[in-house]
Amino acid sequence: MNKSSILEVAKLAGVSPSTVSRVTNNRSIVKEATRIKVEEAMQKLGYTPNSAAQSLSSKRTNTIGMVVAMLDGPFYGPMISGVESTLRKQGKHLLIASGSGSAEGEEEAVEFLLNRQVDGLILLTEWLDRRYLKELEKRVPFYMINQHHDSLDHRVMWLDDVEGAYNATKYLINKGHTKIACISGQEFKTDANDRVLGYKKALKEANIPVLDDMIVRTSFEVSGGLQGMEQLKANGVEFTAVFAGNDESAIGVLTWANQHNVSVPAQLSVIGYDDILLSQHVTPPLTTMHAPNFEMAKSCAEKAFNEIYHKADPSGAKFVTTLIERSSVKAI
Repeated sequence: MNKSSILEVAKLAGVSPSTVSRVTNNRSIVKEATRIKVEEAMQKLGYTPNSAAQSLSSKRTNTIGMVVAMLDGPFYGPMISGVESTLRKQGKHLLIASGSGSAEGEEEAVEFLLNRQVDGLILLTEWLDRRYLKELEKRVPFYMINQHHDSLDHRVMWLDDVEGAYNATKYLINKGHTKIACISGQEFKTDANDRVLGYKKALKEANIPVLDDMIVRTSFEVSGGLQGMEQLKANGVEFTAVFAGNDESAIGVLTWANQHNVSVPAQLSVIGYDDILLSQHVTPPLTTMHAPNFEMAKSCAEKAFNEIYHKADPSGAKFVTTLIERSSVKAI
């Protein structure tokens, strides 16, 4: 940093140079009113702290790492955007690494980011187990998005997928459907399992038999929806509605229906999950459960920032879905 610049900022703000340094290093001992005065003085003088000097004085890099299971698909974009935009407003940077769909890849991504001296981590992963995470907690502050582990709830921003899937299935039941199929993701995915549990919960509550042949586990992709419909037909079951575990697989169901001249919703009702951008632009527009992914990621970034740079206690939070009614479900 240029000391004369610090002195100028301090003089204009009416504080000491050390107070200016504490503000630029985001230390929590500065009162909010003082912080505002310093930031206003910096803005008036056009003063920008030297990032290298900041890192040396604070022993921080002002960078938070984020590990995502995969980089493709419409699910991860809003999550990454929510984290990055929130941290950028606080003058912090985001460094992203992909786990490439494996436990080994996710652990390698974590170690890569730690070797870059990130101040903390945000994990949007699928494979990291409790043992690894408990050891990681001793090394660096981190938060997880929608990955449940006992004794780590204080570090998880999670979506109540059981309740969300229950509400989606109950919506179909309230429309008169009793023959409802379920196409969900792989069994190693916690959210996919929770959505099947919610589906079953709604059926049992309505005294509708839960049939194994009506539940297909494929993948949270368009191809998963196509495969799921083929499997349901191979199982020989009759159904008037499909609860798809995410919007991509629901779009696969719509694609299958179009290929086989099955009219949606006249002959088949379909409800998805997530409310990705594309869901409102398909034909027919998809009824779905809106998952507040951007808001969940934003909250995760805020909590990480407050713990890492202001020594706040870690705390998790639960989020819920809301029904978005469009045109892919019909009452019978």
